[in-house]
Amino acid sequence: MLTSVLFDLDGTLLDTADDFMAVILRMRQERGLPSLDTIRIRERVSDGSVGMLSCAFNMQPSDAGFDALREEFLHHYDLSLAVHTRLFDGMPELLDWLDDQGLPWGIVTNKLSRFSVPLLDAMGLASRCRSLVCPDQVSHGKPHPEPLLKACVEMGVKPADSVYVGDHLRDILAGRAAGMPTIAALYGYIPPDEDPAGWQATHSIKSPAELRSWLVQRQLQEVPHA
Repeated sequence: MLTSVLFDLDGTLLDTADDFMAVILRMRQERGLPSLDTIRIRERVSDGSVGMLSCAFNMQPSDAGFDALREEFLHHYDLSLAVHTRLFDGMPELLDWLDDQGLPWGIVTNKLSRFSVPLLDAMGLASRCRSLVCPDQVSHGKPHPEPLLKACVEMGVKPADSVYVGDHLRDILAGRAAGMPTIAALYGYIPPDEDPAGWQATHSIKSPAELRSWLVQRQLQEVPHA
């Protein structure tokens, strides 16, 4: 029986793209570069700083100067990580419902603690989140199942009794490897050339409200009949 929910952070729980894009546009402007179609950056948010910077500056991680560019980006983001960030539409109502139902929820992300902890504080979610697992807290990040299994231990739940929601293939792979049902968040940062239908998630949703409907239906299916 499902007793908890785990979320990916960027592109699933929080819409963080605008803060990333603001930093990138500022960096391009400082270098005398023209503005950029922000849709291209948004689609790469779930690929982290490397993916976004590779797209925005047409560079590869092996190129000279890329490491310095990334450190500059992270420094600026560190100073402005909760200016435009918000919960996705429908997510506040979903979290309220989970709390009302007594269903604990947590976050498993590939975003470093350096950014995740202050971001959750700024969003007023830190006290409500039962577990936050970041890649610097484990030996292996997603798609390895270790972060998800750690979150389950911290929340006191069995992996099979939890569900993992994410907007990237590695989220689904991690959830499946941990023995959890998985939900593909189609409203997240998914490039147009990516086909989530091939991820083999347990279910897919176009909005947080659809997750609530799925959870209710799953609970009804698991209620023993007399």
